[in-house]
Amino acid sequence: MEKLGRISWTLSGRILMGFLLLVFGLVVSEAYDTMDPYGNITIRWDVMEWHDDRYTAVVTIYNYQLYRHIDPPGWRYEWEWPGEEVIWNMWGAEVTEQGNCSKYQAPNIPHSCEKKPVVVDFLPGVPYNQQVKNCCKAGILSTMTQDPTSYAASFQLDVGTSPAVNSSSDDDFVLPQNHSLGLPGYSCSPAFLVPATRFTSDGRRFTLAVKTWNVTCTYSQYLASPALKCCVSMSSFYNNTIVQCPICSCGCRGAPQTGDCVEDEHFPSLIQMPNKNDVMKPSLLCTNHMCPIRVHWHVKLSYRNYWRVKVTISNFHFVKNYSEWNLVIQHPNLQSVNQVFSFNYRPLNQYGSNNDTGMFWGIKYYNDMLLQAGELGNVQTEILLKKDPGLFTFNEGWAFPRRISFNGDECVMPLPDDFPRLPNASPKQSCDELVLTSIFILLMLLL
Repeated sequence: MEKLGRISWTLSGRILMGFLLLVFGLVVSEAYDTMDPYGNITIRWDVMEWHDDRYTAVVTIYNYQLYRHIDPPGWRYEWEWPGEEVIWNMWGAEVTEQGNCSKYQAPNIPHSCEKKPVVVDFLPGVPYNQQVKNCCKAGILSTMTQDPTSYAASFQLDVGTSPAVNSSSDDDFVLPQNHSLGLPGYSCSPAFLVPATRFTSDGRRFTLAVKTWNVTCTYSQYLASPALKCCVSMSSFYNNTIVQCPICSCGCRGAPQTGDCVEDEHFPSLIQMPNKNDVMKPSLLCTNHMCPIRVHWHVKLSYRNYWRVKVTISNFHFVKNYSEWNLVIQHPNLQSVNQVFSFNYRPLNQYGSNNDTGMFWGIKYYNDMLLQAGELGNVQTEILLKKDPGLFTFNEGWAFPRRISFNGDECVMPLPDDFPRLPNASPKQSCDELVLTSIFILLMLLL
């Protein structure tokens, strides 16, 4: 009974410690992301032409984040006009609601009279006369790392202004207010004037915008969703123990925030998949961790000068595919990556020579989409790393990652005490002891 009590107290203490570490990690991740310290989404307004009661602006949304991208259905940019502005014309995007334009008569009716317009990107393939450069991507933005050609989106608008509110002078010009991207977890700053942007088409002649102002939007994982979205499990060739994801990493089975789940033996076939109207049907496989994504880190082999790791990403969501997914891993030996198989890889050395963080993502048209749960609901890679002299060891869980994030959301890690450990005595040590014992016995017999 006393032993059972000690086990119960130990389990309770570990659960409490895991909870405290989780809360601390959420607070830290909300305030500052050490793996992407300068990441943000910047919205830049460049006023190209200015008249007494009208101006034309080009608005560009830049995703300056290393690994967080904008997934479907994409951004929905919203702001509030300070006066009685209207949008006469737009190219490259459109406002979702025209609003009350009853005081205008045909054919001069504005594109939008909304006080708080909501702009959405055009789908690809719109007529050419409605396009501008970098437009028409359905609101989807890639990361700077994965695709430097698709991390920005632009649209142009012709704005009718109220002369009493706006003028060409910076002293009495009132900027649009209350900006929002319509994306979970993002909060945007007020607009602020910056030095006018310089433009060039040939690198020889430069022109200046009349005015330029920026809006900066930053991401908080906790604001996006209090429930986490991925977890990490571990194993190694030198230990038979498989360390599973911590229990209730992303929620507990049957809890209100997780809802119902599907047992593995009742996994539906493609023909039985719910359609868009069946939103109440469970969409997540039942697991002890209840995370849509699990990352498994397996220490596979050890060579003389190298060691090999196998990483598997599994999707437990059977109605959601993850396109252009990415994985960010922090491990001290990533400074000596020799080869990465089946994935793209790029180091994220944000702190000079301290290169311990890397980003992995799929190869286009091969495994850049992580399919829904099932036989194909995983992607795998193997990483060959050089053993750094004086640094490499299998002791004390050194071979396992410090942090992992999937699509920019940090994953729940097992507690360090649970990492697979080296056996107390390896076969080599046992052999050495046997040899020494035999020599000792032989010497005693000879004497």
